Amino acid sequence: MTEVSSDHVPKLPRGVRLRRDEVRNEWLLLAPERVLKPNPIAVAVLERCDGVRSVAQIVDDLATAYAAPAEQIEADVKVMLADLADKRVLDLG
Repeated sequence: MTEVSSDHVPKLPRGVRLRRDEVRNEWLLLAPERVLKPNPIAVAVLERCDGVRSVAQIVDDLATAYAAPAEQIEADVKVMLADLADKRVLDLG
């Protein structure tokens, strides 16, 4: 499993897009020959993976937005990002 640090700056690689399917009313992560259906929390994280913000900044933003403990959010975000990086639908930069 990929190690994710707070200093990593995640972004979607070329060819991978987060798109809203208005017909089905759901979010999709589109990658070459793959489609993933992220849950609402994953969408909130992926929307912040812009290649500018670090994992620490994303965690701080989510902790503020959801009034939740940053430590818990950080652990969950790192696991999710590592999984997506292993699937090659996220660059950690």
